Parts: sequence; C-alpha cells; structure tokens
Amino acid sequence: MLVLEKEDLALYTKIQEKNLIRQYDLLTNCIEIGLKQGPISFDKYFLWSLNHVAVANISQFGGRFRNEPIYVGNHTPPHYRDVPDLMDRFISFIHENWYTLLPTQLAAYALWRMLWIHPFIEGNGRTARAICYYVLSARIGRVLPGKIIVPERIRDNRGPYIAALRKADEAWEAGNYDINDMAVYLAGLLEDQLREARDAAATPRN
Repeated sequence: MLVLEKEDLALYTKIQEKNLIRQYDLLTNCIEIGLKQGPISFDKYFLWSLNHVAVANISQFGGRFRNEPIYVGNHTPPHYRDVPDLMDRFISFIHENWYTLLPTQLAAYALWRMLWIHPFIEGNGRTARAICYYVLSARIGRVLPGKIIVPERIRDNRGPYIAALRKADEAWEAGNYDINDMAVYLAGLLEDQLREARDAAATPRN
C-alpha cells in the first residue's frame, strides 16, 4: 500500500505528518529502554524500526538498508555495497564513544554521519534527526521536557543545519573529523527547548 506525493499531495502530507507522530511515540519508548540498557540498545534494528515508521505508506522500502544508488543535492552518498559495513562502523563509534564525548558531540556525530551514509531509500533526514534526539536524551539521562523538541527545531532552522553538515562533509573529504559546528548548533537548540519547558512549567495556570 503506497501513496505517491505526485499523485495525491494532500494525502501524502497527511500520512507523513501522522508518521512523524508515530515515530516520536516509538522514539519515546526507545529512549526509556535506552535509559535502562545503555549504549548497547543502539543497534541496527532500532534504526530500522525508526525508519520504517517514518516512511510507512509512502515508501515500500522502509526499515531496510538501500541496495541501489542514491543522490542528495551536491552530496553523493557511498556505494550501496558499502552501506552495511559503514553502518556497523557507525554503530561501533556510538558504542565506543558513549561515555567519552559530550551528549551534543555524540548527537552531532550521529546526525551528520547518518546523513553522510544515507543508508535508506527514503526518510534519512527524519530518521537521522530522531536518532540525534535519542542520543541527546539517553546520554543526558532522561526523557527531555519541551513541547517543541530538537528535531522540530532543526526543521524550522535549517540554514545553520545545512551549513554545519557541509562543513563536516568538507572536513571528512579533506581527511579530517570536525563536527564542532553541528555540536554547537544542537546545543543551542537544546538550550532553547529546555528553557521554554522551564518557562512553561513556571507559568501559573488559571
């Protein structure tokens, strides 16, 4: 069962919005599990489930790594034959650096690297932003309060986001690893989320 954007934009958009709600519900469950189990809960099955929910009814290949080329603007993701190994290395990096990197640094890496690999046919951005938020929450150690969460704030403030991705890509192309701009960007969004949550909690209700 599939709805194509070009055939029915209104229904496609409606399904996409509902998928995001379902993905957030699943993500909240995963965060609660991750808080108890630690970094080991971050695995490919977790990634597959987030992607599957994000693209249900708008892509027939959700929840599995791509087996074909894909192109994203000026970025050409790695060959699909390399995706399984790259994702194993990606997950290993998260595990090995779980306690050594700051939450915003680890989340910045997760967001950038997922988008650099682009392991799925559809929904890579939605899945990468969800993973980023999972890492932030699980590393900080709680389900984070706030009505407008970091993934939504990224969508609403894409300029610095795209710039940070490009800088990380350029550094990697030059043989370096630099996600500092992305980490600073995420830290600002997280601070805004938590501040608004505190303000809302402090506001008296009539």
